[in-house]
This record gives sequence, structure tokens and C-alpha cells, in this order.
Amino acid sequence: MELKFRLAKEEDITQVVELTNNCFDENTQVEQALEIFQKTKHDRNQLYLIGEMNEKIIAHTKITIVPTIFDGMETYAILNHVCVLPEYRRHHIAKHMMSVIKKICQEHNCISIKLWSKNFRVPAHTCYINEGFEVIDAKFFELNL
Repeated sequence: MELKFRLAKEEDITQVVELTNNCFDENTQVEQALEIFQKTKHDRNQLYLIGEMNEKIIAHTKITIVPTIFDGMETYAILNHVCVLPEYRRHHIAKHMMSVIKKICQEHNCISIKLWSKNFRVPAHTCYINEGFEVIDAKFFELNL
């Protein structure tokens, strides 16, 4: 079983949605995800990375590259929906995925990678810390529109 990482294509979206719905107990609709993917698939700053094993998508993250004009921020990346199919966890797949993410971000001249994770995802937090991420003293705010 060989693990391969690559950018997602349109035909991958159904499996990506199934994976993320499973991992995050969400109810994203494939049609909605496909519509958004089609609108952004040519944007070099919005990347959907998938990990495959035996033609099955078992890992995913969305990488958003954020170029800025501000000193000290420059270009950075934000990760969301970082996940590995539960039965494939504890096999260093997230570690391999983080290595690929770091390479992609370096190619985009990012100076940092940021992510947020819900409090209940304690095993994921351990993975992030093991990969060199630091918990920053911040609050995550949201305004629903």
C-alpha cells in the first residue's frame, strides 16, 4: 500500500466530502462543495491536498495561501479540514501530509502556516505540536452574516 499526496481534482470531491463529513461530523453536500471547487480550482492560492492509498482518499486538508502587504506577515498559509480517515490514524499519515504541506507552503514563499482546531480534537493537537506548531495566545472570533 503506497501513500501518495496530490492536489484534488473535480472527480475527487465526492470522496473528499465523505471523508470530511466523517471526520468532522458535518453534513456538507457534494453539490455545494463541487460548485465551490469549480469556482476556485484555478486559483493558485486555494489548494485541496489529498492523500490516497489504493485509489482511496484517506487524508485531506485545504491550504489557503494569503499574500499580504504587511511587514512581519508577508505571505502565510491557513490550513483547514486537516483530517485522516479514522482507521488510518496512528500510521504517521498526518506527519507525511504535514511534510507535503510545508513543501507546498515554502514553494509559495509562506513565512508561516496557521490553523485552528476545535477544542475536542485533542489527538490532532498533539500531532500539530509534534510537527512544530505552537499554541498561540489568541481567541478565535466569528461573526455570522
